[in-house]
Amino acid sequence: MGATPYVDDSGSGVTFRVWAPFASSVAVSGEFNDWSSAGTPLYPEGGGNWSADVPGALISQRYLLYVPSRSDAPWRMDPYAHGVARGVGHRVVGVISPSRVIHVDAGYSMPPWNELVVYQVNVRSLVGGHDPRPWARVLVRLDALRDLGINVIELVGLREGVADEPGAAELPYLFAVSEALGGRDGLRTLVNEAHLRGIAVFLNVEYSHLAGTAGDMWRFDGYSAGADSGGIYVYEDWRGRTPWGATRFDYGRPQVRDYLRDNALGWVHDCFVDGLRWSSVRWIRNVKGRDNDPASDLADGWSLMQWINGQLREQQPWKLSVAADLHDSERITRDASEGGAGFHAQWSGRFASSVRAALIEWDDASRDVDAVAVAIVQTYNECAHQRVVFTEAFEPGTSFERRLPECIHPGKADSWESKKRAALGAALVLTAPGIPMLLAGQEFLAWDAFDPLQSLDWSQADRFSGFVTLHRDLIRLRRNWFDTTRGLRGGGARAFHVDGGAKFVALHRWDKGGPRDDVVVALNFSTYGRSAMRIGLPRPGRWRVRYNGDWRGYDSDFGDWVSGDVDADGIEWDGMPVSAEISVGPYTALVLSQD
Repeated sequence: MGATPYVDDSGSGVTFRVWAPFASSVAVSGEFNDWSSAGTPLYPEGGGNWSADVPGALISQRYLLYVPSRSDAPWRMDPYAHGVARGVGHRVVGVISPSRVIHVDAGYSMPPWNELVVYQVNVRSLVGGHDPRPWARVLVRLDALRDLGINVIELVGLREGVADEPGAAELPYLFAVSEALGGRDGLRTLVNEAHLRGIAVFLNVEYSHLAGTAGDMWRFDGYSAGADSGGIYVYEDWRGRTPWGATRFDYGRPQVRDYLRDNALGWVHDCFVDGLRWSSVRWIRNVKGRDNDPASDLADGWSLMQWINGQLREQQPWKLSVAADLHDSERITRDASEGGAGFHAQWSGRFASSVRAALIEWDDASRDVDAVAVAIVQTYNECAHQRVVFTEAFEPGTSFERRLPECIHPGKADSWESKKRAALGAALVLTAPGIPMLLAGQEFLAWDAFDPLQSLDWSQADRFSGFVTLHRDLIRLRRNWFDTTRGLRGGGARAFHVDGGAKFVALHRWDKGGPRDDVVVALNFSTYGRSAMRIGLPRPGRWRVRYNGDWRGYDSDFGDWVSGDVDADGIEWDGMPVSAEISVGPYTALVLSQD
């Protein structure tokens, strides 16, 4: 489907194919026929498809489809267009996309699940705003992320197409990469450069609805079932209603299912990406986006997710499919054979909500550390790595839209309170079981709302360079760079000391257990430092402090609370065989392990 360049004995050209079952005729017009008002006709080939070979049509030329049955607006964008641009009169037009960039292997392999550290970022931040050479600065950004310890970037602000235009987030062109960002070859180049640095690339996809406006996809071939219905791509009854309009894809129509399947697998196969993050999954599986509402469940939506995830597992099983569902249903990551949706992992709404609530509360007495302790050790289907943990994320329409430091102290996101509690949140994310995720800029205390079409203020990385170092140190511990914190990559987790009065939690993490494996994380949610706080430990001997979140090297406002190594004595405590008294600063995390 779409525009496919070809070369045969007679020469070269492009095959155009489109699904328009209710059209009386279809033609294509573009730079290859001087934008002929009549266009080059496409011919019916059965199943509602129309196609034609157009000799002489070239890669990078622009085009539109002409559908006369759309008498009010017959010029249509190709739903499968791999590139979009502004044409005559600023209209969005398709671009015949090249595919000159091949995958550079160079020994790259997808990092194991238990070593992933995800960095959610908009494409504009990586390519340097409106740089006339879109990828001129991307290598610097990738080098900085590699040095930080990031090994997955999750891209947003790319899918819709014209990412350099106001309101682009509302454009519904699922296959398109903006020509301002180098088109799909630009994306392939980015993926290759990331892979050369050991960084995987995930792509954000949106299958819950067309878009707020639906664009040329609305009544694409002129058909509609009624005055308010959208035609062949969407449900035309109560199932079509979403928070974004009556634009939910018709998951039961074979051609629409193929359209979404082709999109998902196309990014993985043709653009070399390593995983997909599905946005707004709850609106795919339920008309009202709810749990425990069987009357609103969408069986077609469940089967679509199972089908696409099943094909991804069969064809490239090392690549991940991640759901941003936020309702913590274990069905999301359960195998399809057991009635699940078949995702590899899902965002943990409980973790994010509980941790953010505890960090945002101004009054220590109101912090619910019991809820935090429960959220830390949560799993899906008894697998720690089926969840993604975070405190900041780009998910429009949710409580996570505002940055954590700004929520902690509105208007004073660089205050001591914001910095200390944001640092505590980072330690939680990077020591809890699961796949940790950071939102771009989180490592340098960004407080402006995340915009998928705008670049970050990267100068804050210099202003808060110590905060960047804090994240780097935590990521290195999380990935066990020094072979002293192997347990942070494991699935074992127990919140063994929870003190609601002192606002203190101690967490035991392990993989197989033993020295250099067992890790104890002490988390102080109080504005007061704690001296001589006794906690249990898994075994006797010296426990070294690998990370102290109150170190002044991370920020000049921090207190440099003395938290030294400790020797475990024979006193049983917290259900542990031995214990020790530790000292931990205000709003501070400590990470301890043995040599």
